[in-house]
Amino acid sequence: MVIPAITDVTMAALCPGRDECSVTIYLTGFQQAIIGLGTLVMMPLVGNLSDKYGRKALLGLPMGLAIIPLATLAYSRTRSFFYAYYVLRTLTAMVCEGSVHCLALAYVADRVPEGRRASAFGILSGIGSSAFVCGTLSTRFLSTASTFQVAASVAIVALVYMRVFLQDSIVDGNISTPILSNGKSKVDVIGNSSKNVQIFKTMPSLEDMLCLLKSSVTLSQAAVVAFFINFSEVGLHASLMYYLKARFHFNKNQFADLMVISGIAGTISQLLLMPMLAPALGEGRLLSIGLFFTCTHMRTIVSKQVGTSEQGKAQGCISGIGSFANVVSPLVFSPLTDDSHDSEYHDEGGSSHFK
Repeated sequence: MVIPAITDVTMAALCPGRDECSVTIYLTGFQQAIIGLGTLVMMPLVGNLSDKYGRKALLGLPMGLAIIPLATLAYSRTRSFFYAYYVLRTLTAMVCEGSVHCLALAYVADRVPEGRRASAFGILSGIGSSAFVCGTLSTRFLSTASTFQVAASVAIVALVYMRVFLQDSIVDGNISTPILSNGKSKVDVIGNSSKNVQIFKTMPSLEDMLCLLKSSVTLSQAAVVAFFINFSEVGLHASLMYYLKARFHFNKNQFADLMVISGIAGTISQLLLMPMLAPALGEGRLLSIGLFFTCTHMRTIVSKQVGTSEQGKAQGCISGIGSFANVVSPLVFSPLTDDSHDSEYHDEGGSSHFK
């Protein structure tokens, strides 16, 4: 809901009165890189903890933390509050970014039989796209201040609804992890306390993640696909909005218009087309077709490579690998975006506002 407005808020706080500012590009890229490093560690950990303690218990953490930066800008959007938002957003997103989506997929995998997961994942993504359309469309008719206030309120309502109505899907309090148990654990000697040992056992190491990926060729291939999808999507999203702001003077409303169009297309494809096509074509073919647009069926393929007790671990591992793209992508796209601004500015045939 706040995505269309955040570009205007950033520009107003850092470069008031201007539509072009290299500082915002590099600052956004730096934030994405830090968030990517954090989620690279946190996603597998969150997924692993959800296998042990349940999806509902872990969902409360990212949903609660996500409220804090929204409430900051809902109160004020001056430069001081923007910097506070920037720091809070960076820290909380290291845990929140992708966590809800990852845990939601694991929750659905717990509840839905293997043969129906492709359709279920498509419906889940379609509902998410519908919510994105509704939120973005409402931004079109709200002021910037009201946008953040409504977003913070909706986030609070979502957290309360989840805590009150969502039933946990944990299967057993003593969940076994056969894939990770094949690897050699070095954490047993870290502490003498059984509590400390239990905590360290819960934290997946790099060796654990490699062991998980090596357990299935399909899982390894899905990890590679996830990395390159995130690399392109994150870089494009971060650079495109600032480019449109500088090149065509886009504002909150025009960003919202573009996002509504893409959101409607995503809703139709994921909510209507994918559940119908998945049984006939299979997840593999749909993924091949969907890579031209973006597709959720990679997560279905991943969920089928592991058992019920490892859904959170597998989804968290793929999310973590995708998060690594958040680290690499700004290093490539931020300089390219800044160079495109400079070339447009010095281009004799460019639009008049760059002359």
